[in-house]
Amino acid sequence: MNPALKLLQSYPFEKLAKLKKNSVAPSHLSAINLSIGEPRHATPDFIISSMTTALVDGISKYPNTLGLKSLRISIAHWLMQRFILPKESLNPNTQILPVNGTREALFAFAQCVINRHQPDPVVLMPNPFYQIYEGAALLAGAKPFYINCVEKTHFQPDFAAVPDSLWSRCQLLYLCSPNNPTGSVLDMSTLQDLIERADKYDFIIAADECYSEIYDKQAPVGLLQACATLGRLDYRRCVVFHSLSKRSNAPGLRSGFVAGDAEIIRKFFLYRTYHGSAMPLAVQEASIVAWADEVHVQDNRALYQQKYEAVMDILTPVLSVTRPSAGFYLWPLTPIPDEEFARKLFEQQNITVLPGSFLSRHSVGVNPGNNRIRIALVEPLEKCIEAAQRMCTFIKYNF
Repeated sequence: MNPALKLLQSYPFEKLAKLKKNSVAPSHLSAINLSIGEPRHATPDFIISSMTTALVDGISKYPNTLGLKSLRISIAHWLMQRFILPKESLNPNTQILPVNGTREALFAFAQCVINRHQPDPVVLMPNPFYQIYEGAALLAGAKPFYINCVEKTHFQPDFAAVPDSLWSRCQLLYLCSPNNPTGSVLDMSTLQDLIERADKYDFIIAADECYSEIYDKQAPVGLLQACATLGRLDYRRCVVFHSLSKRSNAPGLRSGFVAGDAEIIRKFFLYRTYHGSAMPLAVQEASIVAWADEVHVQDNRALYQQKYEAVMDILTPVLSVTRPSAGFYLWPLTPIPDEEFARKLFEQQNITVLPGSFLSRHSVGVNPGNNRIRIALVEPLEKCIEAAQRMCTFIKYNF
């Protein structure tokens, strides 16, 4: 067996199940689960209809790894429009690759790009983080280094705290902007600085931008957009990962894409032909219409803003919590250790949230997830309001 398997920690939701194992929630209160970032808004009918129609012929043929050209053209058009990229600056044939949701692609990418024959390869990632980054690094034979995101740095990764000795060993930098779970957004100058560092130290930037379409007032900047403003229309050393899961409320579709540096995409495509990860044709057809429509995305964004406005009014008086710039999570401080807070909240109010320490690691003397919880505002508005009211009752009664 791969010895690196021993380095993997239990997934956050396995830890959560263990935490709740001997707890009993009050039966008179309905269960409200705010722990997992699974969108609960309705998937648009036109996406479902397109997939249903395509099933007639779609399941009788093998799809290929590169995907339909019409899908890659749709994705290229969306990227250029959304991130204000120069017209025809993305080649659908060489710079875009459909993937079965970004989770598998973010993991597979490290297996493809890490050169384990170089001494002590390092993968940099934000802390807290999406646990796939860590597992991908470890199983690719690299050492993860966690860049703390704390309140002092406005929940941005403290890139200045990374020593040159680590930058020089870095082969891959995972970014997550908007960030899961803090909701922070990297600005243009930060992205440009990281691109310059990638040139200096010769590493690849993998930008997880899956929450880019859920924001408050200003659309988040993207990595390819930062490249374009620098005049780097080859997007060298830069790749982005996008998904329909959050944008279009279609997590079960398992549809996303990778785009950017053509040479990196070429090698990742080669890897994926052996990996066996071609997207089903019916999913591709549904994805084409999803990427081409913005109305449902705007409606979706408005629903999350309604929930933020309602929930923040209830929670702000009793919790230290800040409304994020983007995403659909809250990341509040807890008055007691986060695991204890989450367990007692479940036992007293039948509400499930995720302890922040399950999403982070101890790094440079700090665990930025300690005494924080992640609240996913994925339930309908009325449920989110009810959950916030119950949390308010819980806090007032206990603290």
